[in-house]
Amino acid sequence: MRQDELLAKRSGNQCELCAASEPLKIYEVPPATGNMEDAVFVCPKCLAQIEKKEELDHAHWQCLTTSMWSEVPVVQVMAWRMLNRLRNESWAAEQLEMMYLSDEQLAWAKASGDHENDASVELHKDCYGAILKNGDNVVLTKSLDVKGSSVNAKVGTVIHNIRLVSSNTEQIEGRIEGQQIVILTKYLRKQG
Repeated sequence: MRQDELLAKRSGNQCELCAASEPLKIYEVPPATGNMEDAVFVCPKCLAQIEKKEELDHAHWQCLTTSMWSEVPVVQVMAWRMLNRLRNESWAAEQLEMMYLSDEQLAWAKASGDHENDASVELHKDCYGAILKNGDNVVLTKSLDVKGSSVNAKVGTVIHNIRLVSSNTEQIEGRIEGQQIVILTKYLRKQG
């Protein structure tokens, strides 16, 4: 049996964190070893917020008050991590106080470092605060000289199909006059 079939059976074809029945995806909980015991079946909304690709929806995560009691260790670890991201909410702090993890599970849960961070998410945003995604089209809001070439990108130049620089939320990659360049997001406006 494949991993997705085993997870579907274990979860009853529901997100193991919020019980949604949308198309589910496998999320391997770091540090993962590739075993089914290291993976959870989650909905797209949970996955995006786990991976910090969108802001935490505090109301959505109320589901943790149920999923934290799962008998599946990996689900307990994910519930602990997400509750820690939300620990400034009184309900999440209360749930954390009630939650019990074995020493081994607690070490695994702490391996991500989520318990040391707040719930803030670093997203790529344009000069007006609109969230940028891979494949978006953007417009320059300032004329820019392209280093190492004679190209000058003028205000209003459209850059198609951008790529986000994963290591820096203030940078994207795009092509101007055939050259692949890195551009600061503060000089961009999302098109459309």
